[in-house]
Amino acid sequence: MTKIHNLGFPRIGAKRELKFALESYWKGESSRDELKRVGAELRQRHWNDQKGLDLVPVGDFAFYDQVLDMSFTLGNLPERVQGFHGDALDNYFRVARGRSAQSAEAHAECCGGVAAGEMTKWFDTNYHYIVPEFSSATTFRLDASRLLAHLAEARATGVQAKPVIVGPVTYLALGKAKDDSDKLALLPRLLPAYAELLATLAAQGVEWVQIDEPILVTELDDAWRQAFRTAYATLAGTPVKLLLATYFGQLLDNLPLVCELPVQGVHLDAVNAREEVRALIGGLPADRVISLGVINGRNIWKSDLGAVLDWLEPVAKALGDRLWIAPSCSLLHVPVDLASEQKLDADVKSWLAFALQKLDELQVLAGALRDGRDSVAAALAANRAAIDARRQSPRVNNPAVKAAVARIDAALGKRQRPYADRAPKQAAHLKLPLYPTTTIGSFPQTAAIRHARSQYKAGALDAARYQAAMEAEIARSVREQEALGLDVLVHGEAERNDMVEYFGEQLDGYAFSQFGWVQSYGSRCVKPPILFGDISRPKAMTVAWIQFAQSLTSKPMKGMLTGPVTILNWSFVRDDQPRSVSCYQLALAIREEVLDLERAGINVIQIDEAALREGLPLRRAQWKEYLDWAVESFRITANGVRDETQIHTHMCYSEFNDIIASIADMDADVITIETSRSDMELLDAFDDFNYPNEIGPGVYDIHSPNIPTQEHIVQLMRKAAERVPGERLWVNPDCGLKTRQWAEVLPALTNMVAAARTLRAAA
Repeated sequence: MTKIHNLGFPRIGAKRELKFALESYWKGESSRDELKRVGAELRQRHWNDQKGLDLVPVGDFAFYDQVLDMSFTLGNLPERVQGFHGDALDNYFRVARGRSAQSAEAHAECCGGVAAGEMTKWFDTNYHYIVPEFSSATTFRLDASRLLAHLAEARATGVQAKPVIVGPVTYLALGKAKDDSDKLALLPRLLPAYAELLATLAAQGVEWVQIDEPILVTELDDAWRQAFRTAYATLAGTPVKLLLATYFGQLLDNLPLVCELPVQGVHLDAVNAREEVRALIGGLPADRVISLGVINGRNIWKSDLGAVLDWLEPVAKALGDRLWIAPSCSLLHVPVDLASEQKLDADVKSWLAFALQKLDELQVLAGALRDGRDSVAAALAANRAAIDARRQSPRVNNPAVKAAVARIDAALGKRQRPYADRAPKQAAHLKLPLYPTTTIGSFPQTAAIRHARSQYKAGALDAARYQAAMEAEIARSVREQEALGLDVLVHGEAERNDMVEYFGEQLDGYAFSQFGWVQSYGSRCVKPPILFGDISRPKAMTVAWIQFAQSLTSKPMKGMLTGPVTILNWSFVRDDQPRSVSCYQLALAIREEVLDLERAGINVIQIDEAALREGLPLRRAQWKEYLDWAVESFRITANGVRDETQIHTHMCYSEFNDIIASIADMDADVITIETSRSDMELLDAFDDFNYPNEIGPGVYDIHSPNIPTQEHIVQLMRKAAERVPGERLWVNPDCGLKTRQWAEVLPALTNMVAAARTLRAAA
């Protein structure tokens, strides 16, 4: 009998219960026990939701991040938080965000704020993890208490539990050595902790452990491949069965390595690597379990169950009890329940499957494999009707948009003159000082802003009063920036719910959910819009708001837009055409907005591409194709303007040193990036690459409530000036300020402006 299981479940709750509990605790408005109670309730609810599975994941719940959980399980805490008193959960939050709850810190000056752990993207997703930190002195000491507690809770609900852990080689690969040491040299110290963990789980009666090694879908050199052999030879003697889980891509040249590892089962992402199924079956010993990820865990479209069965039925016949089926990866990356959606467009809703619906799809597939298709005929017929309706819908296909994409040529993406010729014109027009200061776009989304927006959407506030409320907030942002002495201002984005959703709501070809939230990091959740059809812009989206803000000041006002690649990568994207085609459609739409802003007298326009690197294929050999169309899409969007118009772009929390040439090819006049958490390490790229344009290395870590000092900002900027000439440097935060409070933002920006003045005086 084919088994069905899951690799992981969304942890935030269908109504973002975890988000609100976390933020309440951090503010000191609720107790630690209350936070833990909410976590326990969510875990129990989610296990109950998965009771139809043969094996249910345990250990996939985290109060912030599963990689950070693994660091604490392994006793790998940064030295700066070791020895802090209090509850372990508070130390956990210190690593995650620089501090814990206000009430937990108030009694101890030592705990009032530490450097938060570096944060970066989990492979090619929009989920962020806290980067493990290593040094030559790193040691590991097992603390399995969290996982054992969750295991006991799960068993009390009656599910067949399958603990989930990050594998040792992936854990090392995802971490960062804080000195010049070799991460792989730590493997002999790390493996005893893993062996002890597996033995501990075995002592609790655990049969199967899912050990995630997604690094196997990337390019590995001989040393890292040998690390896999060493690691799993060591763990082979532990008294549990190991399901080695890979996902997000193909194994390719790592497939023979996977087949030789002494594990009892292998999970393959059969959505992205279906062509490798036969090779995996042929390469693994005949007693090994083969788990196939047959339902897309990354996107929200219904699976074509008939098409899946067409290729899966022969596999099931050949493998018998050795076959398990599951989603392709953890369902962390999709919303919880489509049934919650009462306002979603009915046609689009009929084409979708959220986490619970994906588990239902697994049940249908399992029923067909176990008892024949006739046993689930009604479900298969309903699925076929939805698939056909989507394919044939005139709402999906717009001939005019397709024709516009077909007319794209190279000239559309070129500025009139190179940067060296544009820069003097922009300098003469804008008259900015050395080390100009700005912010990345958004200011705090206060309770008043959120209330006005919810009242407007509910119909309790008419359009005129909503506009007046938003204009009042914009005016406040402008006043505060002028008082601070910032050089290039922003309107604060009070009217925007989300940097992608805001634009999607005004573009044809998009639909929106009420509760389609997914976790980005910690308590930060995003609700990706649903790109279901060809994209076009019916009317201007931002011009009136930016014009109003500019009317309040004589200083330059930045027009704020989200770029086409980021809109694409942060949406649930249609899977019936190449992503490049959808991106070109977005580029043409946002280009119209850029030109309208310029015609309205806005001479500084920021086009955020925070997610450019996120879309990179996981294998370097496949990067060029993606970067070619991604960079061209940005250029199409940005490069229709006059020389005097200054184009900015922004990228956050992305390791982009290895694509710096492509970023230069974007030809933005100014790029702003995250460098505060990485202590300017991202600027190492400029040691070997002569970046030609201007750059703003973020000096204020907005993902932490800690306020940077003037001295710290000056120190960071002087590090930057060692790589980039001071006359081409800007001073700015590392990201938008919407998630922070004014009480934090104002002193931080005061210090930032003071630092810029110090730098100018010393120049």
